[in-house]
Amino acid sequence: MNILASSRRLTRRSCSDQPQMTEKILLKEYDYELPPELIAQQPLPNRDDSRMMVVRRGLKTIEHRHFKEIASFFKPGEVLVLNDSRVIPARAWACCKDDESKSIEFLFIKEYKPGVWEVLCRPAKKVKEGDWLVFDKNLEARVIARGPLGHRLLEFNTTNVLDRLKEIGLPPLPPYIKRKKGDPRFKKIDAERYQTVYATKDGSIAAPTAGLHFTERILAELKQKGVEILYVTLNVGLATFQPVRAEKITEHKMLEESFYLSPETTQAINRAKKEGRPVTAVGTTVVRTLESAWTEEGLKPGQQSTRLFIYPGYSFRVVDRLLTNFHLPRSTLLMLVSAFAGYELIMAAYQEAVRERYRFFSYGDCMLIL
Repeated sequence: MNILASSRRLTRRSCSDQPQMTEKILLKEYDYELPPELIAQQPLPNRDDSRMMVVRRGLKTIEHRHFKEIASFFKPGEVLVLNDSRVIPARAWACCKDDESKSIEFLFIKEYKPGVWEVLCRPAKKVKEGDWLVFDKNLEARVIARGPLGHRLLEFNTTNVLDRLKEIGLPPLPPYIKRKKGDPRFKKIDAERYQTVYATKDGSIAAPTAGLHFTERILAELKQKGVEILYVTLNVGLATFQPVRAEKITEHKMLEESFYLSPETTQAINRAKKEGRPVTAVGTTVVRTLESAWTEEGLKPGQQSTRLFIYPGYSFRVVDRLLTNFHLPRSTLLMLVSAFAGYELIMAAYQEAVRERYRFFSYGDCMLIL
């Protein structure tokens, strides 16, 4: 019996009669129908106003709660791991010096060396190697290389590109959040709310969205309860939202992302694992960081990189619990969550979220998987 067809209760529902699938490798199996109006276009007035679906893997149950209650799911000594990477205002516009009539949109992806950045541009056909681009009177760049799918390498007239972006750029919101260029209604809201309250290290081109629900009050409540709060840094890049195009997901190749684990965080998590204290990851970026850094001797600290692709069949070694947002159909993030909680349970939970009118994606509600 399908749990979602059998009951409409909001408190708890059993899915014990659902088979636990260990592997689903076809891309089409990660599709689901989502009414467009459920895609959150702006944040709620308060970060912690979000709804929180609680999915218990052992019991195979689903509960409907609110994020403000999250501290009640923790005990003293348990570990909560956050990604402290900060979103840069990576979206900016320029025009070519020899044709200033048309504006070109740029997404700043990565700084290769001082003053040299990899970017995505749209429309790409208007940006040719050797062109000079004008972003504003103090920021110009020459196109020094051309790559596939709109990728370009730009050499700027200054090494302080990020400082200039902080003055002229906008948050790199995902395309499903609709904004008109420079819309004054949302410019300030997005600059503040498409950023976690604990972000400290510049480098991401998308927010680690599971952390957007936290407030200083919630963090203080968790600390007061004795929860050990730790930080990692993974700069969210193209890999996180790279579309899967292969019919069999096992053929998909993840792009590389860099991350950093401090000795303090490493030691604390290794100690928790030895002592049997559960580790809760806030977001898929934290999951990939911790699982990528694991060795036979435990986590190792330092600057590292990963191409780890987690899908059903993966055996988790570090993460015991996960807080995450609701993810796009056919995405590597949905596959990761399905690997963590079980394909059937997650797809049932998503159907339930649609029926119960949860808010989806970056500015939407969240799911706590226990």
